[in-house]
Amino acid sequence: MGDGCLIIEFGQKVNAATNQLVHAVADHLQKHPPKGVVDIVPCFTTVALHFWPEALASGSASPYQQLKGAVEALLAGGITASQHTARVVDIPVCYGGEFGPDLQEVAKACRLTPDQVVALHVASDSMVFMLGFAPGNPYAGGLDPKIAVPRRATARTSVSAGTVAIANGQTVIYPMQSPGGWNLIGRTPLKLFDPASTPPCLLQPGDRLRFVEISRPQFDALKARGP
Repeated sequence: MGDGCLIIEFGQKVNAATNQLVHAVADHLQKHPPKGVVDIVPCFTTVALHFWPEALASGSASPYQQLKGAVEALLAGGITASQHTARVVDIPVCYGGEFGPDLQEVAKACRLTPDQVVALHVASDSMVFMLGFAPGNPYAGGLDPKIAVPRRATARTSVSAGTVAIANGQTVIYPMQSPGGWNLIGRTPLKLFDPASTPPCLLQPGDRLRFVEISRPQFDALKARGP
């Protein structure tokens, strides 16, 4: 990351407990930013602190060592994940067909029917771990292990906005048309990113997602209604 970034690591395994600690630390640092820090970026198991080295140029230790010492002192004091009630967001999804061209393939790989894959996806305890790859793109953990499939061997050059896809034990929703290598199982009519909205991202880390199966006519009606 260069000489202007310090990364705090909380482990290598992606899970809800580690991710909650990541966001607790990031929230605390947002409220009490160390000297020189200009941006704080939480991820699955890490928090990146981008800083101006020149702001920490004084003293015998390097700017990185100064910031490292401040962060270590902060962590030594203990930070616990907040116990607030997570927001639950309904995500209507039209599964299969042209919206989910990989549903049949996923079902075959998992030795299930497409309807069973949909039922397991709807029942999964999905939580947004982070936003990344594109503005507003959620990485949601908690996918039922019965439908845990890897990324596709070859990525598509274009995936439509709103497409719901699974891979590596997680669900993503493409906020805009873009390349993508995940397994496409459906599409939501919701708009995940709108720079004119406040906030611009529909979903936030920590949100619980409740996927709701809808028909094609219902999809078209919600799409026509708009945000």
